[in-house]
Parts: sequence; C-alpha cells; structure tokens
Amino acid sequence: MPGMKTVFAELVGAVAGFLMVSAAAAADVSGGGASFPYPLYAKWAAAYKSAAGVGINHQSIGSGGGIAQIKAKTVTFGATDAPLQPAELDRYGLAQFPTVIGGVVPVVNIAGIAPGKLTLDGQTLAAIFLGKIVKWNDPAIKALNPDIALPPRPIVTVHRSDGSGTSFIFTSYLSLVSADWRKRVGANTSVAWPLGVGAKGNEGVTNNVKTMSGSIGYVEYAYAKQGRLSFARMINRDGKAVLPNAASFEAAAQGVDWAAAGRNGFSVVLVDRPGATSWPIVANTYILVYKRPIDPVATGDVLKFFKWAFAKGDALASSLDYVPLPDAAVRAVEDSWKQIQLVKQ
Repeated sequence: MPGMKTVFAELVGAVAGFLMVSAAAAADVSGGGASFPYPLYAKWAAAYKSAAGVGINHQSIGSGGGIAQIKAKTVTFGATDAPLQPAELDRYGLAQFPTVIGGVVPVVNIAGIAPGKLTLDGQTLAAIFLGKIVKWNDPAIKALNPDIALPPRPIVTVHRSDGSGTSFIFTSYLSLVSADWRKRVGANTSVAWPLGVGAKGNEGVTNNVKTMSGSIGYVEYAYAKQGRLSFARMINRDGKAVLPNAASFEAAAQGVDWAAAGRNGFSVVLVDRPGATSWPIVANTYILVYKRPIDPVATGDVLKFFKWAFAKGDALASSLDYVPLPDAAVRAVEDSWKQIQLVKQ
C-alpha cells in the first residue's frame, strides 16, 4: 500500500517519543527536608532540568521532616542542616554528605534600621531569646549601638515551630556563647523556646518578621536578602563586628580537614569559629541517601545532580551568598559515594 512504510515509521517514531517522554517523567526524583538550602536547590534544579532533562524535586519541610522521610523510605533523598552522627547513620544504613555552606543571620523589623546597621553579640542575642532583654532600647543593646536611636518598644521573638536544622545551627551557637542558654534551653532541631512566636520553615520566619513590627528572628541569609529584611551585624569570637556575606561565611570554614571529616559522616561544626572576618553562625547543609538504596537508578540520579552542581553550580550558589564547597571537600564527598551501591547485587 502506498505510504505504508511512511505511516509505520511515523507510528514507531510516535511510540518511541512517548516512551522517551514517559522515561523522562519517571526519571524525576523527589526528596525533602531542610529549608536552609531551598533557594539554591530550586535554582540548581531548574538549571539541571534544562541541561539533563531530569527533575529534582526538593520539598522545603524542615530538617526534621527530611530526616523522618528518608528513614521512612518515602523519598529518594533527605536534606538536613543538623548532621546525623555516625552511629545513627550506621543504624539506618545511610550515607551523608555536605553540598554547600551558608550562614544563619538575625533579622529584625525596627523602623528606620537599615540592613547591617544594628550590631549584636552572642550574649545579647541569647538574652533576647531567653526573654531577659524585652525592649529594643535596653542598655545592653544601646551599648553595642551608641549611634542608633533605638525605640522603647517591646521585642517580639520569632522562632521555628518545626524540626529545623536552622534552629539547630542557631541554638548550637547560642549554647556555645551563653552558659545560661546552654543550661536552660540547649541545642537541637526542636527546643522548648522560652517565649516568642513559632513559624514553619525559613519562609514562615521571614514572613512573620516582615509583618511584625519590633520583631527579631533568624533565617538563612538568602531568605533575608530575598525577603529584603534588615539583618544585624554580629560581634564574632575575635571581638570584631562582621557583616553576613559569602566572604565571612567562607572565612568561618577555613582550615577544615575534609578528608578527616568524611570519615565521620562530614559532621563539621562551623559556629563560633576563630578569625577576625568570620561570621559566627555558619554551617554545612547535608544530603542523606541509602547506601543500599531501594531504587539505585533514582539515587544515582541524585548523585549525578550534585556532581553537576559541584562542577557547574558555583555561580548560582554565589549569587545567593552561599559558599560552594572547596575543591578538597568536593573530592572527599565524591570519594565517599563509593560506599553507595548503585547496581543491585
């Protein structure tokens, strides 16, 4: 019949195209957890989708949710800013690796106070969140800011209500600089906050601080920038007032032995680090995957995504003031992937 070969070829092409589309859709990988890196993961994922055709879907549900979901095996990867310790990793058969470095910043809503103009130190910040300092014109705050006209209005603290790696980073810092905080509250992804308003995710804290006059909260720096929030300078361990930015975050990560860290699940503490230019509240953020995954192909796609991000994603990270992992860290991370079985035995 005339044209039969053409029709058959078109039919085969259509079926092949359908199968390719179906395969691409099936290749999309889901994970969830930390809101700390969400702005960057979203940018990376969009760029990677265009480059490789594979979607990486990260739900910003907080580190506690990410840990719970990966343990329940309902996602291919979990994301957390609070690293699991080696014993817990071994218990669940998980591998853990860092992806990027970022900073947590105090954000405030005080009329007339521009970003970077208010100065705080660790002791004062802890006293505010303990409820020991309750007004913005408290002598302790005025002593740090003699040139600023601080209002006599009450301070409203805003904290995370969900299990949060950002809270873990923030409370870890407060526990190091304040014995009172360490004794009364401590450091964890969820703590018994002495007072204040709870909000879900970095997004929730950002929105609450933006709308509540006199408030103070803590968020990953990208949220402060994107939300156009006023942030504080901090007095660091060396007694210097520093601004949050990629340079001060990077300074805090200097001197890390990444190869040694890799033997400990990459659990590295970057808060209250020495250095005149170091921002005091800095952390890695982490990915969790199974060493023997149920779906090796999907887990392989996760590793391919982060390999691409390490090689091609530095500019996107820097645009949001995250600090790309140094080359030594990337080598240690990619070497650690050898423990992950991507082919079923």
